Amino acid sequence: MSPMNTLSLRRSQWTAVVLLMLMGIINYFDRSTVAIANHLLSRDLALSATQMGWIFSAFSWAYAFAQLPTGALVDRKGARLVLGWALAAWSVAQAVCGLTTSMLQLLAARVCLGIGESPQYTGGVKVISDWFRVSERGLPTGVFLASTTIGSMIAPPLLTSLMVTFGWRGMFVIMGVVGGLLAVVWLVVYRDRNEVRLAPEDQAYFQDDTEVAVPKASFADWKGLFLHRTTWGIALGFVGVMYMVLLTLAWLPGYLAGERQLSVEGTGWVLTIPYLFATLGMFSSGWVADRLIAAGIRPIASRKLPLIAGLLGGALFSVPSVFVDSIVACIAYLSVAMFFVNLAGGSAWGLVSVAAPRQLVASLGSIQNFIGFFGGSFAPVVSGWIIDRTHSIALAFVLAAGVACLSALAYFLLVDRPIAATGDQGTTQRNEPDVIIKTGA
Repeated sequence: MSPMNTLSLRRSQWTAVVLLMLMGIINYFDRSTVAIANHLLSRDLALSATQMGWIFSAFSWAYAFAQLPTGALVDRKGARLVLGWALAAWSVAQAVCGLTTSMLQLLAARVCLGIGESPQYTGGVKVISDWFRVSERGLPTGVFLASTTIGSMIAPPLLTSLMVTFGWRGMFVIMGVVGGLLAVVWLVVYRDRNEVRLAPEDQAYFQDDTEVAVPKASFADWKGLFLHRTTWGIALGFVGVMYMVLLTLAWLPGYLAGERQLSVEGTGWVLTIPYLFATLGMFSSGWVADRLIAAGIRPIASRKLPLIAGLLGGALFSVPSVFVDSIVACIAYLSVAMFFVNLAGGSAWGLVSVAAPRQLVASLGSIQNFIGFFGGSFAPVVSGWIIDRTHSIALAFVLAAGVACLSALAYFLLVDRPIAATGDQGTTQRNEPDVIIKTGA
């Protein structure tokens, strides 16, 4: 391998971010297909709202339980191989969803899809922590995580068009093929940082960081993460983020088409508005974090403060969205709510990147995703049960707002300092001041 010059380093950094972003967009396309096809799919397979809720939650629970092993696998084997083969596997599962003829078959395919998608975001945060210094991770993290909302924003009109043209089954198969092609690109183009030889000036870039020599994560290190209140605050707090995200991802298209009586095509286009605001919220998370650090706020607080504000803002604006009569006011409230929820979502992943040593970033991210998704995965099925009994989604949004407020409290009370590596003896907490006092160079 030939050494990379400074330009090559920057190109490698942002090539990785762009590929991660494309992978994240496909990820959210694939998990959105059932929501987009909800009306036609449930009609063809004769499924109730509660049964559809189980279909939604099957993906999320499988995704959650796969977090712990896949996060550790990323730390041990590297992001290139794990993410590449995971994308190939979930693309096969996505295509199979289009071939199912019963609820049981669809449940099984969705479980496989959830397992395949599970390393995506822990692996992405690992890539960014490998290729960017702590002081520069905010922007690339925000850009990468914006894929969640960009995917959710452009998925409704594009997937709706595919469904109208090729049917819901054809939509699933086409998305599976697209994901498989991207898996090949990732495996050919991306390289982990330890697979390349850096020029001296490039090595100096990383030597400015405090985490240059990084040992491989041991099982004792991984187990040690569970001993710290910061880990539990991050994990329990993420439940509120995922509860809100999974509620809207699963039921918002059906709510607009059902209770708000929009057409299938109209729903696809109207959904781009709140998801545009969600994208702005996700981009803002990285920008806000970098600005707070530049102002002297410690890295933990630079992520924690917008996290709490995002959860409370999401709760405050989501509830009135389902009680107003005007569809315009409904979309306006939803848009602001989704801006705040995704400000919190981006900040949550930014928090993981600064709360753990670099060799444990993916492991901490997987713990966050496991507990966050496990708790959040109750949103689709509980909401489906509420819809079946009340014929309205209003109570489901009120419940989600309450969960978001409790999660904000968890972040406030439990997350106050990062976790420091101590070799084979596990991990320990390291103290940080709330504000970094800057001195001369």
